Amino acid sequence: MEIIRAKHSGFCFGVKQAIEATERQIVEAGDKRIFTCGPLIHNKLVTDSLAERGIGVIDKPEDAQAGDVVIIRSHGETKGFYDRAAAAGIELVDATCPFVAKIHSLVNRAYEEGKHIIIVGDCSHPEVIGINGWCENKAVILRNAEEAAASEFDFTDAFVVCQTTIKKELLVQILSVLHAKGICTDVHDTICNATKQRQEACEELSKKVDAMMIVGDRNSSNTRKLYDISQKNCNKSFFVENIHDLPLKELQKCYKIGLAAGASTPECLIKEVIANMSEMITNDTMSMEDFMAEIDASLRLPRTGEIVDGKVHQVTDKEVIVNMGCKKDGILPAEEVTLEEGQKLTDLFKVDDEIQAKVIKTDDGDGGILLSKKKLEINEHWNEINDALENKSIISVKVVRTVNGGVIAAYKEVTGFIPLSQLSDKFVESADEFVGQTMDVRVTRVDQRRGRAVFSHKAVLAEERQKKVAAIWESLHVDDVVEGKVMRFTDYGAFIDLGGIDGLLHISEISWGKLKHPQEVLTIGDTVKVKILSMNEEKGKISLGLKQTTPEPWSVINENYQVGQVVSGKVVQIKEYGAFIELEPGLDGLVHISEVAHKRVTDIADELSIGQEVSAKILEIDEERKRISLSIKETLDAPAEADAE
Repeated sequence: MEIIRAKHSGFCFGVKQAIEATERQIVEAGDKRIFTCGPLIHNKLVTDSLAERGIGVIDKPEDAQAGDVVIIRSHGETKGFYDRAAAAGIELVDATCPFVAKIHSLVNRAYEEGKHIIIVGDCSHPEVIGINGWCENKAVILRNAEEAAASEFDFTDAFVVCQTTIKKELLVQILSVLHAKGICTDVHDTICNATKQRQEACEELSKKVDAMMIVGDRNSSNTRKLYDISQKNCNKSFFVENIHDLPLKELQKCYKIGLAAGASTPECLIKEVIANMSEMITNDTMSMEDFMAEIDASLRLPRTGEIVDGKVHQVTDKEVIVNMGCKKDGILPAEEVTLEEGQKLTDLFKVDDEIQAKVIKTDDGDGGILLSKKKLEINEHWNEINDALENKSIISVKVVRTVNGGVIAAYKEVTGFIPLSQLSDKFVESADEFVGQTMDVRVTRVDQRRGRAVFSHKAVLAEERQKKVAAIWESLHVDDVVEGKVMRFTDYGAFIDLGGIDGLLHISEISWGKLKHPQEVLTIGDTVKVKILSMNEEKGKISLGLKQTTPEPWSVINENYQVGQVVSGKVVQIKEYGAFIELEPGLDGLVHISEVAHKRVTDIADELSIGQEVSAKILEIDEERKRISLSIKETLDAPAEADAE
């Protein structure tokens, strides 16, 4: 079985540029919040990874605040987007693909010259929406030849551009319809070179193989088009979003497997898919060798390293001649037998004795097969390996070298194979880093006769993690206050790492006050002390509280506040009858309209604004109703009375 990767596959220049720009911002942005407008690329593996590192996603500039960093993805944005972002004080990082930016420039210039714009592409695709925004959304957008045929045009000349990821045939079909309708076209073939190369490479490869794997996200337009191209030429075409989608049973029947990947598919996913298919091929090949070996066992001479049985034919002081039932005799020299002092071969062996030995050379120079009893002692090590397999116990091995699909590891005098996928519980790009390491493994397969053993380090790591997680669960209890690290945000809260398992800190449990987003209080990487509110080990869920680690404001009101005290706070709400002042999170006081100023106030908004810091005097504290009455005018000097006339 052979795996062939299409010549052009994986990240294109534009996508790679967007990823690199985002990575730079994560390092350089400091305390600034970072967002992408829409998913950075059409690949959930990548966007989930960015989300875990604190990169948020917004739908429009208004969703961000002044000072925030917003990354424009490779699909590009409308002209209006830039204007609205500038007005909002947002810091833009423009990662628009250069090919897309060129289309924006062409369309904008043509529109200013009064030309009629036609865009060939999907009207719902972000790239097309962005292009249309550079001609004030006045372009005619055609998805296919049928739409072109059904459309009525009030012009006879058109300036034509196209979505970078469409197929060339689609552009040709639509132009044919337009010409038939008498429309003269100024055509700019803006299909990306990378897209053309991927499509051509996929088409060429799909004609030569038994099965095609199209690797990428189903939401990616260019990846879906590769799948469509592949299906036309290869009946066994499969869409692979992750390794769980691999149709391994189907692939076992194929001799040649092709692989193509969309422009938004990360290299790590492509390599992981290839590694898993390679492992399947390795196992399949080994099974076939085993099968063939059984058939021709009686027709071949024993191989080096093989353990053989035979009958003693002749014994001398120097060697034992052994009949093994094949056309050559076995020669067991005295130096390959463990002899006690003064002991001879003739003391140990007699003619017709049954003997077992290990082949160390298939030709001793005189036409015989060289045998060893000493090497057979290695069998003890094999017995230990077999015991480890049966008892599911752990042994330690040393990685000695890399081979195709994994590494060779040694247990004492015995070597075994560790597949690439079993070296770690994480994706392994290169096995070279493991050479020389000693690691604990589980034995998963043993064939002592052929000197084969298969080990797994991943199984040990999984068990260790399971034990660690179980120990953490056992150490935690409801009402415990524990330390954790802020790992990632959602709109409804934050996930806190408690040393190996995550707990959810709901937004309502972060502060005694009201929050719109956890980022108002927390930052990714913060270490916080939280209280365990509830636990469900069966579902793997832990609910946490941060506000519970500090007293509820009303429970200590008399310790911190008294009538007559002058306090500071922020205006958080304005009503017709007064304004609410936040003294601390979860504790508001009301300034009645009559207590705002010494003069008569008819509209409180003329005197106060949301967010304004003010000083006020406490007039009353009603613990039962949880109300605080405040006065701003009591902190102000009364105006001097007018002189009598």
